[in-house]
Amino acid sequence: MGKLKLEYIWLDGNPGTQGMRSKTKIIDDSKFKGKIKELPIWSFDGSSTNQAVGGSSDLLLKPVAIYDDPDRRHAKLVMCEVLNSDGTPHETNARATINDDDSDFWFGFEQEYTIWDPETDKPVGFPENGYPAPQGPYYCSVGTGNAVGRELVEEHLDQLIDAGINVEGINAEVMCGQWEYQIFAKGAKKAGDEIWVSRYLLERAAEKYGLKINWHCKPVKGDWNGSGMHANFSNSTLRKAGKKKVYEEICEKFRPKSKIKEAIAAYGEDNEQRLTGLHETQSINKFSYGISDRGASIRIPIATVESGWKGWLEDRRPASNADPYKVASVIISTVKN
Repeated sequence: MGKLKLEYIWLDGNPGTQGMRSKTKIIDDSKFKGKIKELPIWSFDGSSTNQAVGGSSDLLLKPVAIYDDPDRRHAKLVMCEVLNSDGTPHETNARATINDDDSDFWFGFEQEYTIWDPETDKPVGFPENGYPAPQGPYYCSVGTGNAVGRELVEEHLDQLIDAGINVEGINAEVMCGQWEYQIFAKGAKKAGDEIWVSRYLLERAAEKYGLKINWHCKPVKGDWNGSGMHANFSNSTLRKAGKKKVYEEICEKFRPKSKIKEAIAAYGEDNEQRLTGLHETQSINKFSYGISDRGASIRIPIATVESGWKGWLEDRRPASNADPYKVASVIISTVKN
């Protein structure tokens, strides 16, 4: 009889940007035949993760998705929802708020991040004193001094593929030391699961290099691009529309001030530092949409237009540190309303 390592991953209760926590459970491999429902619910000390008080600290971990662990032998990665002791969703459990049980909504998240050198407290590629050359040569770049951190990025890409996560690409981004990968899934919950597990793998891979991953949406102040998590989304209506009017009607649902406020509240901490109207963003207090417009709140991809208005939309406002569960929940509720 062999043993199986299960790495239970969940989101903590840190204010602003939730962090990831994990711990390993060992089971007999004969007890797992490959289905998520076979995995046991586990508990943890919520008072140590800012999710409970010490006098009543037990919270539950409910497995919701499982992936191969590409970096450990006989191991799986298990994404979990946090439940109260009575089995109801904990207030920090945004996954439970997603209204997409039929997986009609498809999401493609473009996850940007910055590889951070803890010794200089700057992005990799930045000199200890001062700044590197201005933006221009780094986006989709090649070569020493331009594409900095590639070894970690390539290792992470291989891990995503080995884990069974549907990664669709990577590229160096506009700021030195900044990179991006893209995840696509049919179903909002699945897309969120894969983003969180992919972040976990990236953080863990960076440990080997003595590096950190900075998820902040504006890690370097000044004339440097911020980091986003653009949300490409569609439902059956958008995929089959065939009319410009349908797209305009859906985009207009995001325009009311109440909807702008709701979206920004869910789209990541400190996003006002990034959504300034500069560096390929719209101002945080404004709403706009346009065809192939990277300065708009929502971009209508040219591929959608060329396909006869059948395709998807891109909400460019979510920050790199946003919770994909919260982003998806807001987008779905807005479109459905």
